[in-house]
Amino acid sequence: MEHLLPAAPWLMAAAAIVSAAACVAAWRAVPWQGKQSALVMAVAMLLVAVSDGAPGTGLILGAALLVSAMIGTMGVRGTPAAATCCHRALVSLVMALCAFETASTGEAVASTGHGHGHGMSGLLSVVVVVGVIGVVLWTVVAEWFLEPVHHGRTARLLTTEAWAMAAGLAVMCLGF
Repeated sequence: MEHLLPAAPWLMAAAAIVSAAACVAAWRAVPWQGKQSALVMAVAMLLVAVSDGAPGTGLILGAALLVSAMIGTMGVRGTPAAATCCHRALVSLVMALCAFETASTGEAVASTGHGHGHGMSGLLSVVVVVGVIGVVLWTVVAEWFLEPVHHGRTARLLTTEAWAMAAGLAVMCLGF
């Protein structure tokens, strides 16, 4: 895994961009709450990839992701998009927790050139790992065992978005 760690921020950013593009391309199937959540995640991951990993950056990105997660579920209860909006919000929440955990350790986010991450120690790290496992399980169950809400092109776009988010989150967890 040593050779992947320097690329981890860029892999996360690429996954977030794919996810956001698929979300925006699904157009009417995704309410504005979901679109803003996907776009905020993409911007946050791009900022992680280009930033120096300072604790202040982690706090700001974590706060933005947390607010985005809360906004991402406003007013979607009972709609066909509720499950996917909650999935996006969970991903955003886990990313926020990861950013807060990074800020609390004072070490760079997926340090480039250092050959190691920040060690994943402490209670917040356990919550992040449980969150990543939860997101991946949610994605698997939603895609393989539940009846799809959307069909055709929209279903393919939302499937791409869900798997890109799960993959980006897994890289984020492994890359730290």
